[in-house]
Amino acid sequence: MRNRPPTGRRRLALALSALLGGSALVALPMTASAAGGGVAVQYRTSASGATADQSEPWFKVRNTGSASVQLSQVKIRYYFKADSASAAYRFACSWAVKGCANITGTFGTLAHPTATADRYLEIGFTSTAGTLAPGTDTGDMQLRFYQANWQTLNQADDYSFSGAQTSYADWTKVTAQLAGATVWGTAPAGNDPTDPTDPTDPTDPTDPPGGGQTLFDDFSYASYTDPAISAHGWNVRSNSGGPGVPGANWDPSKVTFPTVSGNKVMNLETSTAGTAESTKQTEVVSKSTKFKNGTYAARVKFADAPKSGPDGDHLVQTFFTINDLKAPMADDYSEYDFEYLPNGGWGESGNILYTTSWETYNPDPWQAVNQHTEARQSYAGWHDLVLTIDNSSIKYYIDGQLFGTHDAQYLPERPMSINFNQWLIDLAGQTSTTARAYDEQVDYVLHVKDQVLTPAQVSAKVAAYRTAGTAFVDEVPAT
Repeated sequence: MRNRPPTGRRRLALALSALLGGSALVALPMTASAAGGGVAVQYRTSASGATADQSEPWFKVRNTGSASVQLSQVKIRYYFKADSASAAYRFACSWAVKGCANITGTFGTLAHPTATADRYLEIGFTSTAGTLAPGTDTGDMQLRFYQANWQTLNQADDYSFSGAQTSYADWTKVTAQLAGATVWGTAPAGNDPTDPTDPTDPTDPTDPPGGGQTLFDDFSYASYTDPAISAHGWNVRSNSGGPGVPGANWDPSKVTFPTVSGNKVMNLETSTAGTAESTKQTEVVSKSTKFKNGTYAARVKFADAPKSGPDGDHLVQTFFTINDLKAPMADDYSEYDFEYLPNGGWGESGNILYTTSWETYNPDPWQAVNQHTEARQSYAGWHDLVLTIDNSSIKYYIDGQLFGTHDAQYLPERPMSINFNQWLIDLAGQTSTTARAYDEQVDYVLHVKDQVLTPAQVSAKVAAYRTAGTAFVDEVPAT
């Protein structure tokens, strides 16, 4: 995380820009039974090619009966032909009206393989998914699955796939079970979904994988002087230097831990009265640089407007990982950023969110080797940010949706630290000398070493820690 030239970010890589809209609805209370119910399944594909990086079967489940249906009693199967006998697959939910955390995906092997199917993806619902009243449907379930090694999929020989099905319609090449009975669709010949000999893949990729060494912090501290902060591996910055306005201060007292809606959060306040001397920025950074491949996640609240004073400053609100640049253009440098600019900056005039993967840079004269994705819209409010790094790519997710995928050339060579900061690019956005202050809040941070989790798996893992009353854990070994 560093200052960019005031003329904007000069990048050597092509920008990507992708964002799907939507927000989850609150689940309905589970009060009705499945008696008298029936369901139909509508299908469309969002990846219509004969081959694809990932298959994208999207579904709606509709209650065709006369009584409410508990979604936890519904199972859908999508049938496909594995690309090889040893192929392993992973499931993900990009977005769903019912909420991705309420949707599960598991893979199974058919007892009686056919020319177009020897595997299936089974979609289910948690108990908190609620019910469907007669005549209603679940709304969009934007689902996908892919090979664990990210090799290209051949969809053309998959039983349930249709590249022509780009709008929702009833689809009988998927099956649905209600309370254990098949009520919709036709399975590949000889493969009744209720057949007890139909084995299920013992590895369920919807459940968070076991064995991952984890850092989790709920930020349940009393103040920036709480000795537990340092004991848990964090440094609240007080030393001078960049990024930001030259001569500005990094003020640890502006990092506080208020209770919001009954839950402790970390609050980073940045303030200024229009001069370098009055500018106070905030940063919290892990003392250890021991984090590399795996999953990084945080729930962060961005703000478009100051909590007091006039608006317009060129502010940067962040969640990122980084290591040190040992020399200009050093090839073992790594940095992966979520950066929100509520009032523009770096040549931008309005709201913009960047995700950026860095290979290296030269500070003077400025030269950068990176790849980024951007979206020009407001991100004020709480957002679930997930970054995954494996041996083939870097992926950024926002609120369960894939935001950007960056190439293997930007993968990290050395471990990194985990950081949150809020700072001013310059004082040109608002020239008033009236004092103003901005807040960025952080609910939690999670890292799982060497394992790629879906956003739904992240949510499940965080929920499990909170249910158990675990506010902090650090199992990640020092490097």
